[in-house]
Amino acid sequence: MNVAIQVENLVKSYGANIVINNISFAVNRGEIFALLGTNGAGKTTTLECIEGIRKYESGNIKVNGNIGVQLQSSSLPANIKAIEAYRLFYKWKKAQVNFNLFNVFELEQLKDKQYKEMSTGQKRRLHLALALIGNPDIIFLDEPTAGLDVEGRVSLHSQIRKLKEQGKTIIMASHDMAEVESLCDRIAILKDGKIAFVGTTIELTNKEREQCKIFIKTESALKNADYEQGYWAFASENIGDTLYELLETCRQTQNKVLDVKIERATLEQRFIDIAKEEDKQ
Repeated sequence: MNVAIQVENLVKSYGANIVINNISFAVNRGEIFALLGTNGAGKTTTLECIEGIRKYESGNIKVNGNIGVQLQSSSLPANIKAIEAYRLFYKWKKAQVNFNLFNVFELEQLKDKQYKEMSTGQKRRLHLALALIGNPDIIFLDEPTAGLDVEGRVSLHSQIRKLKEQGKTIIMASHDMAEVESLCDRIAILKDGKIAFVGTTIELTNKEREQCKIFIKTESALKNADYEQGYWAFASENIGDTLYELLETCRQTQNKVLDVKIERATLEQRFIDIAKEEDKQ
């Protein structure tokens, strides 16, 4: 079976407020899948329903494999030591303690440090190690690098990629669009409690008709173009054809080309577009 998680017609509400409104999507085995949305869109609630820690009104959720869940920042007692938390989770999993994960995530020097004394990066490493106890098939990460510095983010991204290489399925919620573009195979965007998009980031950024902009700087003006920061800007669905026509026009008119830039829509831009549509409704 290639599907790790199947969500069908999921509905979750808090009183009269419907947070998740009849959503359906699937996560394939071995992929990194992200849930995106503005604050309050229902990302964490959806993850918690799949994890089995939050009840929902209706719908079906199938999880094909053992799961590991990354803890939130306040999930451990302030005075617990790293080694104590590690042993405790092994006891919950009814497994014999193995310190491989402790070494992989460089927690040895933190073993006697209390949770309240750890930095954000140290806590994140501990959370991920705890989530992997019991060798889960599916790993849930909620804002895995929030609050980390650049070095911490790079390190954690490297660990996430290694998990994918091992065949693990990862489903994550994140506000970091650069992180999502770098790590994820596919994404789902939640809007007004519904799925606004499911697919790859390339499919989303190429969804609009004007897929890219070509900026060209010449010695003199080209006709029928919009001036933008020293460059003439042309919207295009076909980079090759448009660029060829522009350069050929410059050659024929002896208009010397000084510079050419090509920009595609980013995931962040498309996400903002969807968020603005949400605000208008």
